[in-house]
Amino acid sequence: MRVFGNPVELALARHTRPGMLSYLSLFTSFGTLLCCALPSLLVLIGLGATVASVVSEVPALVFLSRHKAWVFAVAGMLITGNFLYIYVAAPKLQTRIGTCSPDAPQTCQTATRMNRVILWCSAGIYAIGFFAAYVLGRLFILFDS
Repeated sequence: MRVFGNPVELALARHTRPGMLSYLSLFTSFGTLLCCALPSLLVLIGLGATVASVVSEVPALVFLSRHKAWVFAVAGMLITGNFLYIYVAAPKLQTRIGTCSPDAPQTCQTATRMNRVILWCSAGIYAIGFFAAYVLGRLFILFDS
């Protein structure tokens, strides 16, 4: 068992939850997909009535759509923070504090791999939502003849 000299290192070792930021960024990027990309796609393929019925059943989507700049900003900050955590901070914490158990290094590697998969899925969902919310409409206007 390792003895921690610094109280901050001890607190980090006890309370660090690397998966929490990954899940939070996944859910916020999923929110951007629900508020902006999915309704645009449904209207694009001719299912506008479906969008109207979903909005009438889930009025929170209207709130998200009206405040999409804030939704995208928060999701983008969380995903950026998660990239920094996964690729910069977490490896330093693992080597300096020794958060991974020497008895089960495979568990730590599996958790790190899973966090990276969730992170890249979040980034992909965010990119799709950003494209649908901000780029797709302008492309239709640009190429409309």
